[in-house]
Amino acid sequence: MLTDYHVHMIESGDFSVDYLKKYLEQARNRGIDELGISEHAYMFYESKNIITNNEWVENRRKLHMKDYLAMFEAAQKEGLAVKMSIEMDYTPGKEKEMEAFINQYPFDYVIGSIHWLGDWGIDLAIHRSEYDKRDINEVYEAYFDQVVTLAESKLFDFIGHIDLVKIFKYKPTDQQFLEQQYDRAVSALAKSGTSIEISTAGIRKPVGEIYPDPVLLKKCYEAGVSIVLSSDAHQPLHVGEDYDKAIALAKSVGYTEVQVITQRKKEASPLG
Repeated sequence: MLTDYHVHMIESGDFSVDYLKKYLEQARNRGIDELGISEHAYMFYESKNIITNNEWVENRRKLHMKDYLAMFEAAQKEGLAVKMSIEMDYTPGKEKEMEAFINQYPFDYVIGSIHWLGDWGIDLAIHRSEYDKRDINEVYEAYFDQVVTLAESKLFDFIGHIDLVKIFKYKPTDQQFLEQQYDRAVSALAKSGTSIEISTAGIRKPVGEIYPDPVLLKKCYEAGVSIVLSSDAHQPLHVGEDYDKAIALAKSVGYTEVQVITQRKKEASPLG
């Protein structure tokens, strides 16, 4: 079973079934059995009370959930098999608002992710220089603080690109410190039943490697944290990209199953 549960359509500028079909065609070409679309929640007007006072977000909040829902309804009428999801930026202190947003819509699954430490967009190229101004250990500690509370919220079916903070190759040199951050994140994930994704998107980023780090993934396996496979494709050609590497990584640490998620319920299926 191959899943691609982290796919976006933002490059199109609209939610058309014709454009969606290009993603589905690429999924079929790459042997993907389960495809889900997971647009960024902050881009929707209806999430305006969650991520606030951020100019970068405000300039991109131009979509409406009614149009998103209409695309899935139209796809269903055409017999197209695609799952509806959302990628929600976990925002500390906004758990009630996030829960209210999530519960309004019939998502098959909900991805929790961390792109922001305060008003700092950690994966934005325009904010890359901020890494040089901060203590990298403090950055990682603050980031994994949010991974822990994201898991503890139990709002999400899985966490996206769990170690996104490495995107620009900034990493602590103290391996013991780094693994301490991993350990507390894994503990929270295991206790809450939150899965993680193995995402090939990192290969396309400056870091040039899969999310998560193999050491972190091994810890997840040993703690019983389940996985999904994702490409975080923002255009059709990236759907299922580098899945041979993702599957090899998953198997190398011991995984033999992947999660299939429908209407917020998980079911294990053989991996690849």
